Amino acid sequence: MAFDFILMLTSNDRTIPDARARLDEALEGGVRHIGFKDVGLPFSDLKGLADAIRAAGGRSYLEVVSLDGESELASARAAIDLDVDCLLGGIRAGEVTALTRDHPLRYYPFPGQITGHPSVLEGPAGAIVESAQRLADLEHVHGLDLLAYRFDGDVEGLMAAVCGAVAKPVIMAGSIDSAGRVEAAARAGATGFTVGTAALAGTFPAEGEGFAAQVRAILAITEQARRQSTAPRRIALAAHDTRKAQLRAWVLRHARALAGHRLVCTGGTGRMVAEAAPALRVHRLHRGGRGGDQQLGAMIATGQLDAVVFFIDPTLPHSGEADLQALTRLAALHDTPIALGPSGADLLVAGLPAR
Repeated sequence: MAFDFILMLTSNDRTIPDARARLDEALEGGVRHIGFKDVGLPFSDLKGLADAIRAAGGRSYLEVVSLDGESELASARAAIDLDVDCLLGGIRAGEVTALTRDHPLRYYPFPGQITGHPSVLEGPAGAIVESAQRLADLEHVHGLDLLAYRFDGDVEGLMAAVCGAVAKPVIMAGSIDSAGRVEAAARAGATGFTVGTAALAGTFPAEGEGFAAQVRAILAITEQARRQSTAPRRIALAAHDTRKAQLRAWVLRHARALAGHRLVCTGGTGRMVAEAAPALRVHRLHRGGRGGDQQLGAMIATGQLDAVVFFIDPTLPHSGEADLQALTRLAALHDTPIALGPSGADLLVAGLPAR
């Protein structure tokens, strides 16, 4: 739930030649978020790589290689043609979104002034934060890709300032090569981080040899860091009419743990939650029967939810049975945790970081 490790199968700004074999090892290690660049392999091989990530239940990322205009737009077109889930990096948000706005991919450009190769993030920090705010205000920008450890200054302060200034997710990238840097990103409020060369080089201490062991080591570090995460989780709440009282009791019981997180509710449930716990942050959708369940499904499909709590009553027939089946299918397809009753919901809450 939030704060994910994104493995980049890249080195020296190119997709590695043996990316397909390394992908199999990475999947054996358990990683689900996997990226690459649009250079280094023929397009057909990159397409096969993206398809293999999706077939394995993963989420695919393409990272912009160059900061010159022609190459950046070529990367955006490649992301569309490869049908990846996310496009990371780049500095020409206006031109890129003109290409990506009609495609389902999620776009995370670089805030701040980026120079050099490898890329460097230049300050001052205040200007980087302002750049982040401007980018986050754009409709077809879905988050930010901050080159935090390529900044020559107070990196932890910069990460916290950017995450605190925008409501959209922030991924940390560039030279993350230790558990300490992963944990710092989590404390700052990041929703993810990328590691490429350091993983391929075996930089992280692992219990065993090989790339799969390296991936497992980084995932273990991620799990520890997730407990320190300050990023608010996006949690959907819904209930059948005969289970609304049960959900109300559950919300009141966990109100302190839910405080500070973003609750997304179908219409009637949202009103009930807001009245029962007015201090909680509640965003209401349509009522379930008027499209609210479909709205939740769309949010799962586009990666806008970290978990779903839907208290169902399996003893009664419901007009929205098909909608519930679609919702659970999407949750499974996109690896979004879903709880259909109080015990499962308790486990989800237990995984939330203290705020």
